[in-house]
Amino acid sequence: MTNIVLLEDLGISKEKLEELEAPFIEKGCVFTHYEKTGDPETLKNEVKDADAVILANMPLKNEVVESSDSIKFIDVAFTGVDHIPLDVCRKKNIAVSNASGYSNEAVAELTLGMALSFTRNMRQLEDNCRNGQTKSGLIGYELKGKTVGIIGYGSIGSRSGELFHAFGCRILTLKGHRIKGNPDYVEAVEMEELLKQSDFVVLHCPLNESTRDLIHKETISRMKKTAVLINAARGPVVVSEDLKNALNAETIAGACIDVFDKEPPLDSTEPLLNAKNTLLTPHAAFATEESMILRAEIVFENLAGWLEGNQCNSVL
Repeated sequence: MTNIVLLEDLGISKEKLEELEAPFIEKGCVFTHYEKTGDPETLKNEVKDADAVILANMPLKNEVVESSDSIKFIDVAFTGVDHIPLDVCRKKNIAVSNASGYSNEAVAELTLGMALSFTRNMRQLEDNCRNGQTKSGLIGYELKGKTVGIIGYGSIGSRSGELFHAFGCRILTLKGHRIKGNPDYVEAVEMEELLKQSDFVVLHCPLNESTRDLIHKETISRMKKTAVLINAARGPVVVSEDLKNALNAETIAGACIDVFDKEPPLDSTEPLLNAKNTLLTPHAAFATEESMILRAEIVFENLAGWLEGNQCNSVL
């Protein structure tokens, strides 16, 4: 018997979850479902007898994984795994897989949507319309002809590039980084040039030691005064306090932010809640009906592969 624990909801219907679990139950697997929690003691109890653990973006602390001698596989229903204690997993020989690729379309579409919403003042225009006002003072601008610098040109970044290119944008990315598909409309430049030339600086890079605090006071100062930063990557890629100060000083024109140092709900200490010219969403870029179904399917494919000794989407 294999004990499989789901530590949080996967965002799909009960019927879809039962459909995905059914083949495993027929083979003798047992599934236990829990509500999402951040309490380490509760989590320790939930995973103590688990062979496999499934979760999405809920932080899993070192002490929780350390406490269990039964966990053999962590199946992450997310692309990023910076919320998983990989060093502990490596030490305990725990396999880890992710759901890479499930949200490519969803994140790219929200990124484009943020740019469109910001350039056309959608939030302010709706408020005006609902309050009996006009468009007065809210003339927007077009994406066509603008330069979009994308940092992180993998599966998500390349899809964003395709969408912005379809709107008539010039696309830049960084030299020395892998450019998926090598499309002829993408120009590879040094970081200095990308920041200097871009009307939109779009972040789609993973969070690691080379990207943590990548965007800070100095890098922001190299951007155009009219530039907009879009972060659909990870919160700690940006130094939030530096970005807040730059926005309030009008060093750059604006920011569209979907990710933060802490997972939403945000408290009043979040710097970007007190910054001008921002469009903020609560880590929602990945969340569409289609992506949630695809994510769950990938997770259960990962589980099947691991049980059969053929791990896929392997992180560890």
